[in-house]
Amino acid sequence: MQSPLQSPTASTDPKSVKVHLTTGAGVDIEWGDGHVSHYGFVYLRDACPCAMCEEERGKAGRRPGDPATVKPGALLIFKPTAKPLSAEGVGKYAIKFSWNDNHDLGIYSWKFLREVCPCEECKRSRAAV
Repeated sequence: MQSPLQSPTASTDPKSVKVHLTTGAGVDIEWGDGHVSHYGFVYLRDACPCAMCEEERGKAGRRPGDPATVKPGALLIFKPTAKPLSAEGVGKYAIKFSWNDNHDLGIYSWKFLREVCPCEECKRSRAAV
């Protein structure tokens, strides 16, 4: 996660951020370098950067944003679609959500959000690494 003391770069400093809480459409970020990212709320919840979620994903071998999978033979339990109840800025370096599943520990730094951008161009560049 980016420290608030680190200088942002054009690729990690947002030019504009739009959080569509009412419509549930997700978050749109235009970055300082001109790149545009769209994050669905389900994707963001599955990418939560808090220690608890990072540990769970690590044990399951998932990357941030990948949905949890159900083990074969396990009973499916209804889970409402992830939606934030609120969003707030954290200093000048991040955003934090309070989710409808009562989870609110993740602080999504701009650097982290750029690293997990779900657009095809960014997915291809991560796969090449």
